[in-house]
Amino acid sequence: MRQKILRNQLLTITVLLLFQVSAPTSAENPITPEKFADLALKCVDKEYPNGISHTLQNDSDVKPPRDLHPTFFGCYDWHSSVHGHWLLTRLVKFYPENELSSKSIMKLNKSLSRENLLGETNYLNEEGRSTFERPYGIAWVLQLVAELDEWSNNTSAKQWRENIKPLEDLLSQRIENWLPKLTYPVRSGEHKQTAFSLGLIIDWARITNNKNIALLIEQRSVDYFMNDKNCPISYEPSGEDFLSPCLAEADLMRRVLDREEFSKWLSGFMSIPIDTNDRWLEPAILSDPSDPTTSTHLDGLNLSRAWMLEGIASGLPLNDPRIESLLMAAKEHSHIGLASVTGEFYEGGHWLGSFATYLVTQRGL
Repeated sequence: MRQKILRNQLLTITVLLLFQVSAPTSAENPITPEKFADLALKCVDKEYPNGISHTLQNDSDVKPPRDLHPTFFGCYDWHSSVHGHWLLTRLVKFYPENELSSKSIMKLNKSLSRENLLGETNYLNEEGRSTFERPYGIAWVLQLVAELDEWSNNTSAKQWRENIKPLEDLLSQRIENWLPKLTYPVRSGEHKQTAFSLGLIIDWARITNNKNIALLIEQRSVDYFMNDKNCPISYEPSGEDFLSPCLAEADLMRRVLDREEFSKWLSGFMSIPIDTNDRWLEPAILSDPSDPTTSTHLDGLNLSRAWMLEGIASGLPLNDPRIESLLMAAKEHSHIGLASVTGEFYEGGHWLGSFATYLVTQRGL
């Protein structure tokens, strides 16, 4: 218990400094907790437009999003609403003095009420919804749970943590039932990708001491990825990627293998230069920031690549000569990715703040 308290205190100090050093800033595009919180607050109650993921079983299923999802009806889609609430939770926890903390707490109190979260659980328990938002949306719910679990010294967070427990139990059981049956991993650069979601879920499992699911993910990650060689990262990105298939896989495996094992595996999996002048991984080039599935996805790709590159570097032995190249590439992706988080277009504004917060606060490390 003492070690956990000390770890959390050190983590708090570290995160408090990150916004000051993470990226260049300007008067037009400041990188601040308030900026990212504002993006989430503007969307978590914004019901329309809505890209609803809802299968109709009968006429009675025709309902507006707010009736289907009492908590997660905003931010254009369910999973973006989930990680919008995660964003608010993380920023209030680490930046309680930010100007939007009181508004964020009011919103979280309303959204994460027992009644609303039971409504979400009941929706997912209905016929035809056993695969709803699997695995991406489920992974973000469990990240929200992990955030609350680490904030147990706060009275409100403790209540929210209790309220979300039935939803956590349902979704964790679905992961436990599904993963042994998943014969092949999904290697795309979008929501269905297996590696990224397993990375989020194993972090939740370790934080909440769910040893069964942590072990299951370790085993299945080895089954899926241990023998992979020569990942063709030069072929990336595909036009609508917001996740890198190669980097997400490596970022998962550094969570599963020890440093020496990971170093050896990575050598066979992907070529990373030692020469820091070798521009081996260029940031994605954007064309139309109002397009929801091309440029805005590529904005997200630059952000997720940045944190994955940092994660891969963190998993290597401290004297590994590839670390400098990894961190230089991460810095370049971070600079370009964070500059794109403006909120000018709702197509990106409803979700990029969460990716920026995950990067800047180093959630995955």
